[in-house]
Amino acid sequence: MFPFLKKPADKTKPIATSTRQLAVDGREMPLTIRRNARATRITLRIEPGGRALKMTVPPGLKEREIADFLDRHQGWLKAKLSRYSDSPPIADGGEISLRGVPHRIIHSGHLRGLTEALDSEIGPVLSVSGMEEHLGRRVATFLKKEARSDLEALVSTYAKRVGRPVKSLTMKDTRSRWGSCSWDGNLSFSWRIVMAPPPVIDYLAAHEVAHLREMNHGPAFWALCRELCPHMDEAKAWLKRHGARLHAIDFD
Repeated sequence: MFPFLKKPADKTKPIATSTRQLAVDGREMPLTIRRNARATRITLRIEPGGRALKMTVPPGLKEREIADFLDRHQGWLKAKLSRYSDSPPIADGGEISLRGVPHRIIHSGHLRGLTEALDSEIGPVLSVSGMEEHLGRRVATFLKKEARSDLEALVSTYAKRVGRPVKSLTMKDTRSRWGSCSWDGNLSFSWRIVMAPPPVIDYLAAHEVAHLREMNHGPAFWALCRELCPHMDEAKAWLKRHGARLHAIDFD
């Protein structure tokens, strides 16, 4: 995110949005530009997963100034986007991680049947039935089910330890955060976390449950989180290193 200071604008004006393509190191990136009356500077962000860009600018900023800003930050974009290596599509013979363990994706050829994680002569495999063009969707459905199973068990355990009730637990494909907790006890998680190793899944559950008692990120919250999950630091570091790669996987 880069600042470019401007005078405060009339905050009563509505937000105007436009989209375009931006070439970055030979790659076409969708760019959304929001002209926001509350904005006092330019902000440029890479969307989680590295598949799109979002830019917020003050109203009245000239197109030439926007273009100059984007030109000046081509190097920054190139460096940041290099973290998001192009992941191969979900396909027969490809690979997907389940709880940190790479599984070979095998299309069973059967139109009906369950998606199953199995041990085989070639190692762990994910056997997927149905039509091959629906392979990605069926893999995603399987991961959502596995994520819910893991997180429901972990959340139940941690909620008892903190003495707070959980109203609901939902699975989402949020790219901006791995989980959230509302004031009334509704927890949500990104199902993509099930591709991470078990200690990382464990940390995410502990983190959101800790918010049932501490709705902040103050010292008391982190102390409680560490009490629930002693390997918190290692799990946070893993997500920082590898989380973008999980968000970048395209199941469509």
